[in-house]
Amino acid sequence: MSSSRSRPVIVWFRRDLRIADNPALTEVAATGAPVIPLYIHDPALDGRPMGAASGWWLDKSLRALATELEERGAPLLLRSGDPEATLRVVINETGADAVLMNRMFEPAAWERDAEIAHGLKADGVACRGFNGTMLARPGSVRTGQDAPYRVFTPFLKALLDKAEEPAPRDGPRTLDGVAGLTGEAVDDWGLHPLRPDWSTGFDWTPGESGAREALSRFLAGPLTVYGEGRDIPGEDGTSRLSPHLHFGEISPWRAIRAARQAAKDGRVPGKQAEKFVSEVGWREFSTHLLHHFPYMAERAFRPEFEAMAWRDDGEGLEAWKRGMTGYPVVDAGMRQLWATGWMHNRVRMIVASFLVKDLLVDWREGEAWFWDTLVDADMGANIQNWQWVAGSGADAAPYFRIFNPVTQGEKFDGEGKYVRRWVPELAGLSDRWIHAPWTAPTEVLAAAGIRLGRDYPAPIVDHAMGRKRALDALEQIKSARDKD
Repeated sequence: MSSSRSRPVIVWFRRDLRIADNPALTEVAATGAPVIPLYIHDPALDGRPMGAASGWWLDKSLRALATELEERGAPLLLRSGDPEATLRVVINETGADAVLMNRMFEPAAWERDAEIAHGLKADGVACRGFNGTMLARPGSVRTGQDAPYRVFTPFLKALLDKAEEPAPRDGPRTLDGVAGLTGEAVDDWGLHPLRPDWSTGFDWTPGESGAREALSRFLAGPLTVYGEGRDIPGEDGTSRLSPHLHFGEISPWRAIRAARQAAKDGRVPGKQAEKFVSEVGWREFSTHLLHHFPYMAERAFRPEFEAMAWRDDGEGLEAWKRGMTGYPVVDAGMRQLWATGWMHNRVRMIVASFLVKDLLVDWREGEAWFWDTLVDADMGANIQNWQWVAGSGADAAPYFRIFNPVTQGEKFDGEGKYVRRWVPELAGLSDRWIHAPWTAPTEVLAAAGIRLGRDYPAPIVDHAMGRKRALDALEQIKSARDKD
């Protein structure tokens, strides 16, 4: 792009709601061209309707971005509707002759962007895409046989070998905006719940500054023991960066660079920093997989698992959603999710295993619930993680790996801190009984003020029975596959 431009350029924001390390915005600022920062509200931006918790986050993140852009001289223009039609309206209003964006890699979004770029270019409007969200562009990390990786460990090694770290950029301090444009208001979109407002317990600060605060908090504490601490749900041991990364309020490179710098400075052990890098790599792996294998959004990555004899258990599914299964660590996780829009990573695996294995409910039911209720609902990660637990995904845990919710609770929440916080009706039980209250003597339950079936449910399924049923279903798949 020429540095002597006078016609305005549209920067189309999507999953890159930040100023720093934003390649599209940096490119325009370097030319000195008038810039029109544009956000188009499309509820199906990822290719499927946005979840309610994601809408809550988007509401706050857009307000934060608008403030940052206003301070720099280029107000954020908000419009809603079909992306291509809306872009064309803004182009006609302003005479813009270029659209810059940071690419999205979800299959439907990728195809849509390609069609838009093709259409705009045919009409003489330049359209350029950048990688502002991933460590490496999907398609750039391939095996020696020029195929997508299906196993995480070699993918991570290849990713870290291949990916080129961009220079950090704080972003433009001033922008040449375009006056006189009228847009919509965030309030018009109804993203914040009102009646009822189920978000009153959401303790988050969406936006770029909130992302940096979260990173600073992580570096100062949890990262020092991250490898072990991230498995203890009762402690503050995780990064809590996932929603900030999903909405692009911070680049994954900035987060990795900060972690590695902390290790280099001796503030955290190098092993802990690299464990965090590998977790960012898992997010990357998930996005790359979905990009290469779009069908996994709807179907099992491993086709034989489409024959799984899932149960239609509406009551069990509802009890799981409400945190009323009778298994304390499962219920604690589901209640944390509803109250905060987030769930601890270890507990996500436990509750997913319970739904898919103990209840034998289709993983797609759980994936849909997480999509609606998680503030960090990322399509690639959500689908990949559920298929990982279900045994049907790439490099998945074997289906016969079935978490016992009692022993998982005892191992990772031995003092019951997590359960007592989220299942307060069990707070009076000692550590010995808190993860399996139905095994406690009657007098112990009475002393704790608990009547099973009234104050807290009895287990909705016997774990040993559910485990056997799940393994039997797996054997049916194996038998059918062997016959083929």
